[in-house]
Amino acid sequence: MARKTGILVLASVLLASIASICDSAAIFNPISDAHRSAASELFSLSDGSFGSLEETYEALRTFVVLGIEKEPVIRTSVCASVAETLSSPSSALKDLFQALRVNGILKCEINDKAFAEIAFRLKDSVNAANLLLDFYHSIGGLMLIKDQTSEVDVHLGDADRIFRSIKALSQSDGRWRYSSNNPESSTYAAGIALETVAGLISLASSEIDHSLVATIKNDIMKLFDGVERYDDGACYFDEKFVDAHGHQDPLSASSSVVRGITAFATATEESLNLPGDKIMGLAKFFLGVEIPGSAKDLYHQIDALACLGNSRVSVPLILSLPATVLSVSRKDQLKVRVNTVLGSSAPPLSVKLMQIFSSGSKDASVIDQELKFDPDHAVHVLETLPKNIDVGKYIFSFEISLQDPEHKKRYITGGRTKVPIYITGLIEVNNAEIAVLDSDIGSIEMQKKLDLSGENDVALLANHLQKLRLSFQLTTPSGKAFKPHQAFLKLRHESGVEHIFVVGDSGKKFEIILDFLGLVEKFFYLSGKYDIQLTVGDFVMENSFLRSLGHVELDLPDAPEKAARPPPQLVDSYSRYGPKAEIIHIFRSPEKRPPRELSLAFLGFVLLPFIGFFAGLLYLRVNLKNLPRSTVPATFAFLFHLGIASVLLLYALFWFKLDLFTTLKALGILGIFLMFVGHRTLSHLASVSAKLKSA
Repeated sequence: MARKTGILVLASVLLASIASICDSAAIFNPISDAHRSAASELFSLSDGSFGSLEETYEALRTFVVLGIEKEPVIRTSVCASVAETLSSPSSALKDLFQALRVNGILKCEINDKAFAEIAFRLKDSVNAANLLLDFYHSIGGLMLIKDQTSEVDVHLGDADRIFRSIKALSQSDGRWRYSSNNPESSTYAAGIALETVAGLISLASSEIDHSLVATIKNDIMKLFDGVERYDDGACYFDEKFVDAHGHQDPLSASSSVVRGITAFATATEESLNLPGDKIMGLAKFFLGVEIPGSAKDLYHQIDALACLGNSRVSVPLILSLPATVLSVSRKDQLKVRVNTVLGSSAPPLSVKLMQIFSSGSKDASVIDQELKFDPDHAVHVLETLPKNIDVGKYIFSFEISLQDPEHKKRYITGGRTKVPIYITGLIEVNNAEIAVLDSDIGSIEMQKKLDLSGENDVALLANHLQKLRLSFQLTTPSGKAFKPHQAFLKLRHESGVEHIFVVGDSGKKFEIILDFLGLVEKFFYLSGKYDIQLTVGDFVMENSFLRSLGHVELDLPDAPEKAARPPPQLVDSYSRYGPKAEIIHIFRSPEKRPPRELSLAFLGFVLLPFIGFFAGLLYLRVNLKNLPRSTVPATFAFLFHLGIASVLLLYALFWFKLDLFTTLKALGILGIFLMFVGHRTLSHLASVSAKLKSA
């Protein structure tokens, strides 16, 4: 129990320290194999499909981005569903749109005639549309047909009128409405609207008025003015609108906006001049989600990161560390990786360690040291830590510099990146000793040296007029005094009562003095043996320990009448509910049996009557020729002799196995049987004898 308590205290200290240092710095890692494993689990097949066409597209899109091969497994069944949806005249716009999206990935065998019929229907829907989602599904469907075949005309005339119809749904803050009848605006709808406008620009048969396109750019800037921000630099778009489409959380709303601005930038081929820190903040937000717990959230995360990783807006570069815990005792090297959000290799660049902040202090050490690039492992390495770095928690500030000026137009680095680093090491424990002091003058009555790196078993004697002193020194690998997060001394009485004391730090050493005269009430006047245990731990201390030092035999005065009694001790659940002691049965000792020779002689005497019986039959010259020959009398005669044999067998069983009660009961049944068949046999013999006499 004591060891478990020490481990829990160490764990709590570590978690508290991590929480405090992560308030100002955080680690964001690009997409990894963990996301691929999660995608394979979350997007699981059911009856050979992923569900609806929308769910199928989300699964396929996620697999394509992550490089997971799943198409051959589902191609046949999904293509059949796509063909059925596209050929049905009653299919809704949303279903046609989702079917075309799936077909864009699987490349099902859809002929140009089917595409032409669908395009004609979608054009009619665009001209008659009033709702944002109708515009989105119709124009999006035409864009998908344009990407899948060049034989069908999907261009839209009077694009300016359609553009103004869509723009009428926008709001002054950059958000959009789903319909003109609903005054509520939505961030998620803004992303849908931007995708729709981007598709309209690509499908327009003539160039759209540049002033209309400029208004959309202005809407995007207003939308980014309302972006939310976390303390670690992550940015996201919040969604407060709830309607029949349901509530969209920040992940789906932010993903929708990213898809929209990416599509718009691609369609216009113009720079949007969006703030680089906010684009980087969005990337950090999606990566900060780590691995979502639902398939829908994973799709939103991966799709948004794919847009950011291949965007004409700007591509964020993510700085990550393979290890954030470094040991000065093992001389670990600091390694840094720089990748895109999808984990792809970054362009040629350099990484500098600019500053090092000590946790809890605003002062920083200026380093300005460039890390060495290792092309074999694609990492930037700081071979040796700065000399002023000792064990503890720090915040390292890095700066990424692109080498090619053209790359600065495409990639963003996000300025300086702060990363929490934990420096650990082996702490030396010196001058450890425990002593019993005289209470009056403080002279040493008994003193023992301790080896806190090994086993100890000291035995001390003390009374209530004496004191117990424990002292030791802790030094870091660089020779500086070390102050751990915890240093506890525990005394445990043989009755189970425990007392825990904090070991104080005097600057040069750790020391605690227990004055037993002032502790008699706390000790409940319990004399006897007290086990001594010392716990010293810190999350940067590689050799944290929980040591048993030995025991002290305390002689305390008798308790007064009104003195507090020790609290009842908790019953050990194992002793209460654990397995009980094995029950050992005591059997009766076997009775003494007669010698074997005597038993065999008795058996011979028992068999003598049978021998005499057969001898008597021979002496009387029994004639078996008188047995009945007709069927029924012969049967009764046979049963009679069989009954006699059964009685003899019963006697034998009684001798070897059966008890008297069972034997008598069986004998009674056999007797009734013998009386019946014997009477019938004798009646037959009597009738035969009478006939012979009369003859």
